[in-house]
Amino acid sequence: QVQLVESGGGLVQAGGSLRLSCAASGRTFSLYTMGWFRQAPGKEREVVAVINRSGGSTYYPDSVKGRFTISRDNAKNTLYLEINSLKPEDTAVYYCAAPGRAMAWTIQTNDYTYWGQGTQVTVSS
Repeated sequence: QVQLVESGGGLVQAGGSLRLSCAASGRTFSLYTMGWFRQAPGKEREVVAVINRSGGSTYYPDSVKGRFTISRDNAKNTLYLEINSLKPEDTAVYYCAAPGRAMAWTIQTNDYTYWGQGTQVTVSS
């Protein structure tokens, strides 16, 4: 199992930047693909970034490509999400998550079983 705790959210002006962190417990963090997701009020949860176990492969949907950067430090059991050029439409609760199966690559939200509690990002115009 993996337990996840996000941090780093806050209120920021449009055009600003934030770095989110996700601390993972357990010794198996390096075995998991990891993802960042977000959910805005009244909308479905959506994937914004995925990274494979080694950090060598990443995925971003077109909506955030070029502005979001996912990374991980397996020695520190920590996942990161750098968000630049923030827009009001980026306002959401951001979650980190791990899939139910270790060593599985997936970008499908339904495949993710372990979730953090979320961190709020609010972008003012």
